[in-house]
Amino acid sequence: FLFVVGTVSCTLFLAVNSLYSASDDVIELTPANFNKEVIQSESLWLVEFYAPWCGHCQRLTPEWKKAATALKGVVKVGAVDADKHQSLGGQYGVRGFPTIKIFGANKNKAEDYQGGRTSDAIVDAALSALRSLVKERLSGRSGGYSSGRQSRESGGGDKKDVIELTDDSFDKNVINSDDVWMVEFYAPWCGHCKNLEPEWAAAATEVKEQTKGKVKLAAVDATVNQMLAGRYGIRGFPTIKIFQKGEDPVDYDGGRTRSDIIARALDLFSDNAPPPELLEIISEDVLKSTCDAHQLCIISVLPHILDTGASGRNSYLDVMLKMAEKYKKKMWGWLWTEAGAQSDLESSLGIGGFGYPAMAAINARKMKFALLKGSFSEQGINEFLRELSVGRGSTAPVGGGAFPKIHSVEPWDGKDGELPVEDDIDLSDVDLDDLGKDEL
Repeated sequence: FLFVVGTVSCTLFLAVNSLYSASDDVIELTPANFNKEVIQSESLWLVEFYAPWCGHCQRLTPEWKKAATALKGVVKVGAVDADKHQSLGGQYGVRGFPTIKIFGANKNKAEDYQGGRTSDAIVDAALSALRSLVKERLSGRSGGYSSGRQSRESGGGDKKDVIELTDDSFDKNVINSDDVWMVEFYAPWCGHCKNLEPEWAAAATEVKEQTKGKVKLAAVDATVNQMLAGRYGIRGFPTIKIFQKGEDPVDYDGGRTRSDIIARALDLFSDNAPPPELLEIISEDVLKSTCDAHQLCIISVLPHILDTGASGRNSYLDVMLKMAEKYKKKMWGWLWTEAGAQSDLESSLGIGGFGYPAMAAINARKMKFALLKGSFSEQGINEFLRELSVGRGSTAPVGGGAFPKIHSVEPWDGKDGELPVEDDIDLSDVDLDDLGKDEL
């Protein structure tokens, strides 16, 4: 029993027996602060990777402290307990102790320090590296620290749509949300995470736009937010999980390119989204706002209400609603109008000559359209839309190259149509006999 206690105590002692303290000019580095302190820094850094039990490291410690004091305000000097933070040491290929790395202009390509282990030798090497960095900046050959700013914490505009989450903000934002969340758990030192970062950022912007913010892409620094990492069993980086309200999180195991991520996000969106609205074209605003906001807008011109009645019209609208549901992943706009109500629009689309109902699919950006040539039925429309969805089908330019004048009309009230009431003609004062005489 005493032996066990002693072992535990020794282990605890070693764990806290760092070679450096806050009173030194050597900056203690960990996975939690390495990215921010070193990789994003404008400064030149010398970093020692050590193990507290290593005799060579213990002998280097006073020299390293002296060098840090001498270089204070000129070159940053840091130290990583690579025995405690093996993942960080592994990231930089540390195989023995102590290992010293120089982080210069390109923070992603650290150089090995091969010089002497005295404070004088360390300072000389630091100043030599600093001279080289300054000359590179002066000649314009180097972006200085810019290469080290490719981190999500730099606040670059291209990462503006990735939502950073923490132990404190996670539940409020994700667990209690009606939206779908794709969350990346990352480590700042992880190479695969750095490779994913621009893809994740680009996908976040595209997904936000295409889903109107209903699918969100987020990121959690799992080295800092260890409560979350523990709760969700994060063992490797990056790990991506999908969170939907009322369901257990699931792992995302798809591709790591922006197109892969976007495709999965849109699938998640369409699975959770209601079918698109089917709007009647009662004004120019309805047409333009719908067609401008979607890759395609599908417009049906239905027979006059007097030709079909309410039940006939509703059967056509039901067919459109079923197709809108079937193709909701495409996120097209869906519109309809009554024959004759928007005659200029019909003319610009070549509709009317072969009867009603008719259907056209319009690309408002290109001002091109395709017409349904088959039957206005689930099968006929499905074949038409399936061809469009794979980029096939003949198209023609919209007449006039722009949308024509759209008339403001009263929306359909859902009732059968009524014939217009004709004025009664009073024939009481007409002498029919005289009319007959005039003809003769």
